[in-house]
Amino acid sequence: MYPVVFEIFGFPISSFGLMLAAAFLVGTWIAAGRMRELGMDPDKATSLLIWVMVGGIGGSKLYFAVDTHLREGLPFLSLLLAREGITWYGGLLGGILFGIIGGLVHRLPLKALSDCIALALPVGQAMGRIGCFLVGDDYGRVTDAPWGVAFPKGAPPTLEPVHPTQLYEVAWLVLVAAWLWRRRRTSPLLFGEYLALAAAGRFVIEFWRVNPRVAAELTEAQWIALGLALVGGGLWLRRRLRGPAAAAA
Repeated sequence: MYPVVFEIFGFPISSFGLMLAAAFLVGTWIAAGRMRELGMDPDKATSLLIWVMVGGIGGSKLYFAVDTHLREGLPFLSLLLAREGITWYGGLLGGILFGIIGGLVHRLPLKALSDCIALALPVGQAMGRIGCFLVGDDYGRVTDAPWGVAFPKGAPPTLEPVHPTQLYEVAWLVLVAAWLWRRRRTSPLLFGEYLALAAAGRFVIEFWRVNPRVAAELTEAQWIALGLALVGGGLWLRRRLRGPAAAAA
């Protein structure tokens, strides 16, 4: 484990923070490359990065603060301002919202822009999960599997081997990224495919996580995953059905 990589003037720089920063930069590079392929101005990817970063980090903190406050009754403002504590779903929703706003500000076609971002999202998300593994966060249930990992300095610490669900998700997201890259010129809506596939992976991996069941023996994350999968699949199908009509017109 490498929770803290180094310090600057006494301020600790965590491995998760470094991986998160790298994820945004690599994601921007991937999106810019696809924008160039589509004849869009790749320089605008850097401006969109700022929009997505603000929305992603702000959304993840807001979701975490609201969810934890409602479940545990802890002070909302303290949760919001705390250094630790983010939630991927909140970051996804916030990043999408601010990405749309940024696209409108820069007058970019939203469908093409969403497909460019869809190529970057699974790669960035996988890098973020590597950061989670390095700091010992978001691990799974206790296991006797030979690949079980203990996180003595984790959040929270555990001396028992547990499922490294962060790495399970990394493996799935790498496959999703490869799939979307192969489909980038043929898919009716890459973003819809990303939502459906990323949500499907999270839904399955959640069975090895320790999150509490909230209804029908499913966790909150699984219910959200089901919703995202339906939204992604519905958007993809809508675009797929419109394709022949648009071509005929």
